[in-house]
Amino acid sequence: MGDRLHGGQDTLAAFKHVLGADRVYTDPVTLSLYSSDDTPRRCEPAVVLFPACHADVEAIVQIAYQSSISLIPRSGGSGNVGGAVPVPGSAVVSLECMRRVIEFNPGERLVSVEAGIVTADIDQCAHTAGLFYPPNPGSSAYCRIGGNIATNAAGPRSLKYGVTRDYVLGLRVVVGNGQSLTTGCRTSKGVVGYDLTRLIVGSEGTLAIVTEATLRLVPRPPSSVTIRVAYVDASAACRGVLQVMCSPITPAALEFLDDQSIAIMDASTRESLPSRTKALLLVELDGDAQEAGRAATLLADALADDSAIDLVIAHTHDESAQLWEARSALSRALKRSSRRKINEDVVVPVSHLAELVAEINVLAARHTLPVVTFGHAGNGNLHVNIMVDPTSVAEERRAHEMLHELFSAVLALGGTISGEHGIGTEKLPFVALEQTPHVLNLERGIKTLFDPRGILNPGKAIPDDRSPEHWDTAISGTA
Repeated sequence: MGDRLHGGQDTLAAFKHVLGADRVYTDPVTLSLYSSDDTPRRCEPAVVLFPACHADVEAIVQIAYQSSISLIPRSGGSGNVGGAVPVPGSAVVSLECMRRVIEFNPGERLVSVEAGIVTADIDQCAHTAGLFYPPNPGSSAYCRIGGNIATNAAGPRSLKYGVTRDYVLGLRVVVGNGQSLTTGCRTSKGVVGYDLTRLIVGSEGTLAIVTEATLRLVPRPPSSVTIRVAYVDASAACRGVLQVMCSPITPAALEFLDDQSIAIMDASTRESLPSRTKALLLVELDGDAQEAGRAATLLADALADDSAIDLVIAHTHDESAQLWEARSALSRALKRSSRRKINEDVVVPVSHLAELVAEINVLAARHTLPVVTFGHAGNGNLHVNIMVDPTSVAEERRAHEMLHELFSAVLALGGTISGEHGIGTEKLPFVALEQTPHVLNLERGIKTLFDPRGILNPGKAIPDDRSPEHWDTAISGTA
């Protein structure tokens, strides 16, 4: 397969020279395994590379720069917008072997890690010193920090603790001409020069390949309490969200689940709910035991009005875990469906959450497509899962029309089309709905400064001078 690379066997030989032959793969099985992320879109690369350290990545980019080879950075491959999907003739740079903890410094409340470390392992390391790495995307058990940084990943705890960007103190990266940069600093204060760290976080590997990150840690909360509130309809649940957000208490998490989400929960969870339940809120509060318990009592009193038909407070770890398992199992249940899941993560101001939920229901009825909606209500960030028959061209067409209408409605409500998943290939045709031509041209100029030959993750994050259809003709969308 190497003859698909610019430079052919000579380029392959150069990669093997710097990495070793055992870290350069062109066999059909490996190429197939790395042809997609957690989307149905796929394209086989020409080669898959497994660097072991920063110097390896630097060497890879220098070879690619000389030969104009497209590089696709990849960590865990768990993204669901096509951010790690190769393009024809490209080299996948898999960072999964780079998973060292370089430094753990509890006194400075920081940890430095390589980009391939599993996100949950960072929190486990912090836990040994009573510290905490708060960002917790749903895939924390298997996603990796490099991908989290690429998409500025978040999760339920972002309401209180913020997103990945808020914990990245500094980065070590390789830009598109093969040069290395170190950005940021080890301290919480620092204003020298432009903030390149925050620019690179969320850039989806289009500006630089992140190899190492220095992350801020915080003290681990010793206790947590979970409240589950059941409602007869979604609008009542959205009013409950506003009640929480207008209170003086900031929950660690505030999650919304609609009637379709409840329908796919396991039987034991559904049986614990009143039969009239059409929407749920999950509220998590943390801190010391007295503080969390007091906050839970105050919020429970505020939420226990006529619109709530059931309210449960889980004080123990096991009780809370049981309530949260029902929420965390939703994505797994949807993946087991015979239908394909188009998973969007739109965001609106919390005051417009009820309007968004109502509009989603209108669109689902208009386009006759099942839609399962849940997510981080405290941030106004909902995951809108449009379920499509992968064999039906008509349903695929209706889903695309629905997406355009959904994004237009979100923007009209003052929101954004992506909260934490990124843009990748899947949302690329819709970026111009949110960003003006002037902004897009400015972003393309920044891309050129970092990546003069456009070899870093092409066709992702921002539309280039070629239309999105260019990529659709090159990359199949089969399930």
